[in-house]
Amino acid sequence: MENIFIFLYSYKEAIFIIVLAIFLGFEVISHVPSILHTPLMSGANAISGVSIIGGIILLGHADLSTVSLNLVLGTLAVLFGTLNVAGGFVVTDRMLEMFKKKPKKQ
Repeated sequence: MENIFIFLYSYKEAIFIIVLAIFLGFEVISHVPSILHTPLMSGANAISGVSIIGGIILLGHADLSTVSLNLVLGTLAVLFGTLNVAGGFVVTDRMLEMFKKKPKKQ
């Protein structure tokens, strides 16, 4: 328990910045109009694509004979990045369907 307090005390500035970024990000995203949602999803997909590439590079340097931290983190980065990109494309597709004109009934 003492080690946790030492860790929190030594990284208090970084923890403060992360918590502040979480609150700021939540406020910014909650006030985004729906018309801007699709371009923002495209940007998020690009960032997730970068994390997928980073995970693949990390997996390329991992020692496959043992379970190492590189192997676990690389696998998680590729898995979660891929899920995020696929989900982003699904949400973007649904948003774009909302803007298409409905066919007129005859």
